[in-house]
Order: sequence, then structure tokens, then C-alpha cells
Amino acid sequence: MAKREIDYKAIFNASPSAMLVLTPELVILDANASYQHMVGRRRHQLVGRYVFDAFPEDPNSVDDLEASLRRVLATGTQDVEGPIRHDVEEPDRPGVFAERYWSPINAPVLNSVGTIALVVHRIEEITDLVRADRPRSDQQRRQMEIELYARSCELQQVNERLRQTSARERQVALALQDAMLPAPQPLAHHQAAVRYRPALNALNVCGDWYEVTQLPNGNSAVAVGDVVGHGLAAAGVMGQLRSALSAATRVVDGPATALDGLDLYARSVEGALSTTAVQTVVDRGGRNITYSSAGHPPAVLVSPDGTVRFLDQATDPPLGASLDHTPRPQATITYPEGAALVLYTDGLIERRGEDIDQGLQRLADLLARHRKDDAENLAEALITLSDATDDTAVVVVRL
Repeated sequence: MAKREIDYKAIFNASPSAMLVLTPELVILDANASYQHMVGRRRHQLVGRYVFDAFPEDPNSVDDLEASLRRVLATGTQDVEGPIRHDVEEPDRPGVFAERYWSPINAPVLNSVGTIALVVHRIEEITDLVRADRPRSDQQRRQMEIELYARSCELQQVNERLRQTSARERQVALALQDAMLPAPQPLAHHQAAVRYRPALNALNVCGDWYEVTQLPNGNSAVAVGDVVGHGLAAAGVMGQLRSALSAATRVVDGPATALDGLDLYARSVEGALSTTAVQTVVDRGGRNITYSSAGHPPAVLVSPDGTVRFLDQATDPPLGASLDHTPRPQATITYPEGAALVLYTDGLIERRGEDIDQGLQRLADLLARHRKDDAENLAEALITLSDATDDTAVVVVRL
């Protein structure tokens, strides 16, 4: 039975537990539906704000909650805070706050080198428990405290097991990254540079790949691709497709024919359908670039005078997307001396809730500003455009 891809974003949004995702600077990156409902705030009122600026100042809770978050940042371990009071404005009565009590749990999310990349802030409302507890005896109060402590210990044990599992997965991912995404081989006549940035919530290798190849006839071949999904399964598919395209490019005539062969191969590889890719071949003698795209964002050519041209005249659907296999198109464009060819994956230009044309324009503007940078500096400038929620690969060839 095929392993089902887990949609962690959907799980986050569907969780009955109210949760925030914070940066190490305590800026809100995301808030799930339960959190929005519990605190009476919409997502746009929360995301992008310092966590304590997202709510009216409440001296009953700010100090305790901030101390808990600071302990997580200082120690890199989970912190469970005792019940705190944090009043919430009533939705139909502006300026009127209802008395509420919360049990917060703050947990770090570590990156591949063991430093804190994110903080998960989870809250459970216990207002009814606190109110019910007021007339209780000291013995009953003590029993409730014991139960809350036992629950926090269970959560700490679960979190520790998850950390151990993540550490093993990161080690595998690092090994895969070294094997599947090595530094590009030197080109005979051009300077090439690559950058790869994984998504913050993913392993170090996902489904994006790049390939820079010196062909036997003196031409240079450059490709990028993007497999659907994330994690080790997508990385495995990526490795197969990258190797297949690299081999095809060395023996067939032109990028379109190479993608034709990759399309046929992808139909036999589980998880490879709907992969996007673009293959280019640079002919230094003829000063031209021949290219073909399988549903991938267009490669870009930036000239020394700042002219930016998108290579979008030979685009077909992603691999295996068509019911019937048909030959793929290809096109050729000439380039001036000193131009730069840029290939990338969609994490460089796409943003949630934004039209893709905005991302393409942002890319064109940056290329025009950095048109005279060498390949390494241009690649470094480009990767700053990448979206932290998606993995991104960038290849720059200075022509």
C-alpha cells in the first residue's frame, strides 16, 4: 500500500487545541482556527505581529507568559506554565472584557543544527475549572494541581520522543542532501552558482532539485525541477528524476527530447506525476539558449543593460499530466555577452494570497538591480526572495 503523504498544515488548522507558531523573536507566523475562535481574533489580526502587541495589555498574564517563552528560548526545552488569567474582549461589547483562565504550553521546534527555528504556543482554556474550583477545599485544589502536573509530564514525554525522531530524520536528510544535491561541476566557459533553502517546517531535503552539466560537445545544460510534496518520500522521487534527466540530456538531441524521455519515465515512478521541470542548453558558439519547460515557472535571462526576458515560449503541462504522451515543444533565444541565466523553483516567487505576476515582477526588479553581480553574489541576492514556508532552489549561470 502506498504511503500516504501527511498534510501537517491541515492537521494544524483542524486541531481542537488552540495554537500559535512564533518566530524566535516572538512574532506570530500562524494561528490555527481554534486559536482564532478562542481569543476572538481573525488570522490577519495576528500574523506578523509581536505576540504581546496582538492583544490589549493585560498585566494579569503578560509577565508570566513572557517569562515562560523566554525560558523556552534560553533552554531549548518545553515549558508548561501554570493557570494564568488573560481576559478576552467580548465580540459584541467593545471595551468589555470577560474573565478567562488558560493553561499554556510552549515548545521549541529545532532546526537541523539544533537551534530554535520556531516556537509552538498552545493554550487550553480552563476557565470553568478555575471557577468551579473556587469554593473547593484545599484537598480538592491539590488534587487538581496533581492532575494538571501529570498531564504536563505526559506531554513532555511525547515531545521528547518527537525530538528524538526528528533528530534521526534530520541525519538521514543531511546524508540525502549531500548525495542528491552536490555542488555543481565546473563549466568550461561559464561561471555557475546554486543555492538551496529548505522550508522552515521541512527536513533539509524536499522535492526541489538542480542540475548543472558540462556536455561532451562543449555546450552547458542547466535544469531545475520540483516534485510534489515534502519529506523523505519526495526526496527519493527527486533523486530518481534528477538522475534520469541528467542521463537523458547527455545522449539526446535537445531539451524537449530530454523532457519527453523524463515524462515517460515519471509515469512508472510512484509519486512522480505532476512534477515540474525546466531544461536548458547553452550554446556558447551560437550565443543562444534552447529550452523546454514541463509546467515549471519560466527561466529568466537578464542582460547587462537590465533587460529581463522570461523564457516562456516552450511550456507544456507537468510530467505525466496529459492522458496521451505528445512531443514537448522547445524554443531558442539569443543572449548578449555578460548576460545571466537564472533557473529557480516556485518557492522563490509564490506567496499565499498573492498573484504569481507579483512574484515574477519582484524577481525581475531584483535581477535588474543586480544584473552586473557575479554568479555567486547574484545567487545570494536571489535566495533572499524565497518564501520560508516552501523549499527553494536557484541556479545562476553568468554567460
